[in-house]
Parts: sequence; C-alpha cells; structure tokens
Amino acid sequence: MECTINWQPASGMAFMAETGSGHIINMDGAPEGGGRNLAPRPMETVLAGTGGCTAYDVVLILKRGRHDVRGCQVKLTADRADTDPKVFTKINMHFIVTGVNLTETAVARAIQMSHEKYCSASIMIGKTAEITTSFEIVSA
Repeated sequence: MECTINWQPASGMAFMAETGSGHIINMDGAPEGGGRNLAPRPMETVLAGTGGCTAYDVVLILKRGRHDVRGCQVKLTADRADTDPKVFTKINMHFIVTGVNLTETAVARAIQMSHEKYCSASIMIGKTAEITTSFEIVSA
C-alpha cells in the first residue's frame, strides 16, 4: 500500500493525498493552526477511514451469511488525549443496519467479528483507544 502526501503551500496548511489506487483526499488544518478549514482534518480522515473499514466488514459478513442487508450507517464519536500526541482515547461506533429479517444475533456477530478479527483500522486504533459499539436494526 502506498500514499503520497503533498503540502499545498499557497493554501496555508492544506495537504493533498494521492492513494496507491489513484484517488485524491484533500485535508486542511483549522484556522488557528494556519489552515483555511476547506477540507477534513487529517485525524478526521483517520476516524472516517476506521468507520469505513468496519462498515465494509459488517456489510460483507452479513452478505456472506446470506442476510438481506440493505444499508449500514456508522456514527462515530471520539475523544482524544489532551496533550501531544493527541491519540484517540475513546471511540464509540453506533451502527444503524437496515435490512429484511435481520436478527440481533447476526448483526452483533458481524460487528464483533469486524472488531476482533477483520478491521485492521479499529484493531490498530484499539491499541490506544477504548472502542465501544452499539447498534440498532431498521426494517427495510
């Protein structure tokens, strides 16, 4: 896996990341740090990537189990350390999974498998942060 980060000096503290798969992610700093608030902060992208990683797993696990999953939303809230390095210390992931005849057992198992075995991002971040999960099921 590769990624190249380029600072955009004309825009203050903005950075452009080009991923190994050829996609662009723009990031910017807060105004108090010289940024212009034109894109997500780098740590916001870390949090978003973690949510995307676990959502991907949950959907894939449910689909492979032949469950009729139609939607998956993850709402993440995070706390960070007060001093540098300001690592994540607590993250809650609330899953809203939509489907037909989904059971609590199947959804809970998919979330557990993601966090214990498959989601590289949340397992890595779990080294510094206490990660909690909750979920609700919405009938489609």
